[in-house]
Parts: sequence; structure tokens; C-alpha cells
Amino acid sequence: MADVYLARDQLLDRPVAVKVLFNEFADDPSFVERFRREAQAAANLNHPNIVSVYDWGEEGGTYFIVMEYVEGRSLAEILRTQGAMHPDRAAEIATDIAAALGFAHRNGLVHRDVKPGNVLVTANGHVKVADFGIATAMVGNQTELTQAGTVMGTATYFSPEQAQGRPVDPRSDLYALGIVLYEMLLGRPPFAGDSPLAVAYQHVQESPPPLRASGAAVAESLEAITLKLLAKNPVNRYPTAEDLRSDLRRYREGAHDLRPPSPTGAGARAAAPAGVPPVDYGKGSRSRRDDGWRRTLLFFVGLGALVLALGYLVVEFFDTLGVNNNPPVTSLVQDRVEVPSLIGVPMDEARSLLRGVKLSVQMDYEANNEFPANTVFDQEPAAGTKVEQADTVRLWVSQGTGPMVLLDVVGDAQADAVRDLEAMGLVVDVYDLEDPVVPVGQIVEQNPPAGSPIEAAARIVIFVSSGPPVERLPDLADRPVLDAMNIIVQLGWRATTIEEYSEDVAEGIVLRTEPLSRTELAPGEEVTIVVSSGPAPVPVPPVVSLTQESATVALQAAGFEVNVRFQALPADSPNAGRVISQSPLPDDEVAVGTAVTIVVGEAGAPVETTVAPVETTVAPVETTTTAAPVETTTTAAPVETTTTAAPVETTTTAAPVETTTTAAPVETTTTAPPEG
Repeated sequence: MADVYLARDQLLDRPVAVKVLFNEFADDPSFVERFRREAQAAANLNHPNIVSVYDWGEEGGTYFIVMEYVEGRSLAEILRTQGAMHPDRAAEIATDIAAALGFAHRNGLVHRDVKPGNVLVTANGHVKVADFGIATAMVGNQTELTQAGTVMGTATYFSPEQAQGRPVDPRSDLYALGIVLYEMLLGRPPFAGDSPLAVAYQHVQESPPPLRASGAAVAESLEAITLKLLAKNPVNRYPTAEDLRSDLRRYREGAHDLRPPSPTGAGARAAAPAGVPPVDYGKGSRSRRDDGWRRTLLFFVGLGALVLALGYLVVEFFDTLGVNNNPPVTSLVQDRVEVPSLIGVPMDEARSLLRGVKLSVQMDYEANNEFPANTVFDQEPAAGTKVEQADTVRLWVSQGTGPMVLLDVVGDAQADAVRDLEAMGLVVDVYDLEDPVVPVGQIVEQNPPAGSPIEAAARIVIFVSSGPPVERLPDLADRPVLDAMNIIVQLGWRATTIEEYSEDVAEGIVLRTEPLSRTELAPGEEVTIVVSSGPAPVPVPPVVSLTQESATVALQAAGFEVNVRFQALPADSPNAGRVISQSPLPDDEVAVGTAVTIVVGEAGAPVETTVAPVETTVAPVETTTTAAPVETTTTAAPVETTTTAAPVETTTTAAPVETTTTAAPVETTTTAPPEG
């Protein structure tokens, strides 16, 4: 709803960020109120993890906020360019966001729009939370911006209660922070859909996929923290941001059992996240003082193990250099792996074991009466052989005497799955399937399912992930610009606007988008909305000196309305009946349909003058002329009387009048007596 500019505070000589409300929103009271509330809400929050607000105001119809300038990038941009973060860094950022939210909550504000785009990270890693534009007060009688049941925020980061239009509280912000933490750990949010409504439905109805099952390399305790934040029922989430920070701090310190030491002790919190293994917290400091001999023993055991390890590394080092007449080794020892023994192991288990030590698998199926179906009866290389990582181990799998059992290839790479299924003598059909969770190129589904009895030469269908559904830019033409901007933002893109003249489309209505509708866009890309500013202005034709009729015809032909005013002129003026001025001025560019005012000269009527006898007293320099009060009616032809006096020369035309005149004393030089 605003542009943000980098500016300089000339008084304090420091860079600041100035947020300026879009002109099209300045006339909308609800947007102005939202803008004002952001300024007031953030100005009252003085915290190192919250963007400071210095000032706000309005100048000439333009509304602005002056804020702290944060030199860095948004968390959204970092995730878009770098993908998933290291779990410890993600936990650190989440801790700082929780600190900001906790401070806001203690001051009676719920943010309601926690998302990566509203989290700024400086070059030295400091975290700042911004944009309290839709924050709502938890207490007091402040006017709400929305009516009950209205949804505000970003669909990807809605809490279930927010998506349903229900009242929100601090736990709603913690749910949104859980979505942000999930995205930092996995590289994508837990829910995605074709529309904001579809995403909101998932927030309300579906559980987020577990992080580790989706491929995130995170500790069980950190996954438990994240899933606790994403509980559908607010009661099951962390009650406060401080409780969340405590668990995140303990995780970062290496305490992966996040339960409090005593469930009944002071300050005990809610139960620990599900799935966190228990830890024996010991019997206290006294027992630790009494086990000095144990610690001494452990010290010497550890020292001995260290010596053995160093000796082993020295031997391997000389082996690598070719000492003791051994042939040169092509790689370091730690790059080689030992082939496990797989004979008699079920096929699926054998594949898992080999992939666990980063070895590829090739399988051949043969009839064998000594081993059950789908069991390995031979392998190459033999067990115990050391090979390079990614080398291929060939397995011979028994077909038994009955039908084969179909291999489970869900989650495998397409090439591996096709190779293994074809090794069973099966015909494989491959189809693409959009999936927001499974990485591109991995198998999402197979038909028949794994474990089904299968005959040789049977046809198997596998569905390969082609990634998240592709979003196409909808057709937004003929919509109000506010509607179009909301749609673009909710679909995960950035919206900007430009204006363009249009003879056919009303002002404020969308003409088109750039890129055009139906274009496929990646999340975070920019969409420019081209908005009609109405018809183009046209120059006003010059009509001064034209007759009234000609001027009216010329202006109306150019698309303008005409207003006519008259101004009296002398009877013999050549401008009588003609335009003597116009407004707007000639060649000014104004909108078609604007009213142009023309002033037309109008000749004066014949003059009847009433002249009173004048009694004049003339002094050498200073003359006082007094006209006696009379009421005289004189009919005379129009006359023009010229009186020459120093220091002025005045020409007066008298109209027929009936008057009583008293001439005030004047200072003048008269060269001739007045003519009656």
C-alpha cells in the first residue's frame, strides 16, 4: 500500500526510510487509518528487534511515515536466493523474532502479519521485525479496522483462527512464526495451493508434513518446537513468546530434551513438545562432587582413545603416501566405504542399507529355490570390500517360485526407480505430477502400490514430481486497482502500479498487467499493474478576439463546455461582441469536458449627462472647487470633457445622471476655468 524511499534526516544527519502511501489510497479513509495505526503502533514499541518509527504525518494530501533505515535484506529475499537455512541459524532468527513479538504482546499489540517479508536481517545478522500496519489492540477501546469475520494478513502465514475470521491473540502470531520457522528449515512453507482460499483451508483442516519426513535435516527437538507452534488449537501452542524463546535457547545450547527439570516446580511451563526423548537430569551438584574418581577414570580412558586415534591416522597417512611398499591409494580413507553383507537380506532392506552408505544399487532378478522371493542371494563386490562412494553394488534377487512382490520406489529418483523396476522385468510408464512437497524428479506415487504381487512383463505406472503447481497470472483487466493489488499480493508476487491514459476505461480501473495474463510466474516476482488515469488531457484552443459564436463552436468542437460572461466596453470599442479573455489560458492541457470560461465585450448605451453648475475658487497653487448642492436635470448630447491640470491629465465621460455633488478640496494646477 506504499512506496518506501531511502532519505536523509537533515537535522540529525542520518539515513532514514520514508514510507509514502500510494496516491490512490490517500482518499480511502480505511487505508489512511491503517497507515496511521502502523505509525502509532510501531512508534510506541522501542525494542532492538523492532524497526523504530521516528515520525508520521501528512503534507499536501500525501501521507508518510519516517522510520529507522535497516541496511540489509528481508528474510523472504534470503530464503528465495539461498533456500533452507542451517537449523541453528533458523533457531537464532526465530528467537529474535519471538523477542520482538513478546515485547509487542506485553504492550497490548498482536502483529497479525508475521511473515518473512516483514523480517529484515542486517549485514551483521541482526534481526528486525517491521510493518505493524494491521496490528490490532488486545485491550482498550481502539477502533478496529475490520468488521467481525473479515480476514486481514497473508494467506500463507495465517493462523487457523485468523483464516476463519475469528478473534486473534498472541498465539496467532506464534503460529505464523511457526510457519516462518518451518520455511527456514525446509526452504518452503508447509501449505501451498492454487488460491489464498485453498491455502487457508489447509491451515484449518490439514496437518503440516513432518519436517524430517520431508527431507529437512533437523533435530527431533527442533522439529517438535516447530510442530508445537503449528498446533491447530491455540491451547496446544506455546502460551507466550517467552516460553518459545526459552525452548529455542535451550535447543541452541545443546539441551535437546526441552522438558522442564520439575513439572511441579516454580515457573514450570506446559508439557514439552511431543516426541522429545527424556534425559536424566542427575541428582544435583552434591553427587557430582562425589564422583571425582569416575571423572579421573573417564579422563584417562578418553586420553587413551585419543592416542589410538592419532596412531590410526598416522598409519593411514603413510598408507596413502605408499609407504611399506603398498600400492598408492587413489583417495583418502574417509572417502571409501565398506560394502555390507546383504545375502539373505530382503530386497527393500538391502537397498536402504546401500543407500545409507551412499552406494548405488543394481538388481537382477533370477529364479532361485534356496532363497525366498525378493531376497538377495548374491552380491558383487563381496561383503567387506572397500569401494568409493557412489560406486554401484550389484544384487541378485530371488524370484522364488511364486509371483514377484512389487518394489517400493516412492521417494526414489526417477532414474533409479525405472532401472530397478525394469530389472524386475516390468514395463514402466512415467507421468509427471505437480507436488508442493516432494522434490522435483522424485517418485510421488506408484500403481500398483508397493508389495503387490506382480508377474513379469506387467505394466507399472510411476508419477514423478514436477514441483509445486505453476501459478499463472490471472486476467485482472477491468477490475479496480485495489482488488488487483490484493490478488497479486495474496498469490505471492510483488505489485507495482503505473498510470496510462485511456479514452474508454474509467480512472482507477486496470487496463492490463505486465507481464500479460496467463504468464507463468515464480513466487516473489514483480507484476506491474497498468491503471487507467482517464482520457488524456488536450490543449485549450485560443479563442481570444473571436466572436462569441465562433469561440463557442471552436471550444465545443474540442470537447469542452463553455461558460460565457460579459464585460461592458465603450460604445465604439472594436472588441464589442468578441472574446477579450479566456480561462483556462490558451494551450493549457486539461481533461476533455472541462468548462472553459470566455469573457465577451459588450458595447455601452447612449449617454445622458446631468451637469451641475460649478463654483470654483482658484488659488495660485492650491485650488478648492466646491459645487453647490443642486438638483438639476439637463438633457444634453453625449459629451467628452477634458480638464487639463498639473500634475495629472484626466478624461471623463459623463452619463446622464441626477446627483448632488460636493467636491472635496484638491491640490491641483488649473490652466482654464471649468466648462459647464
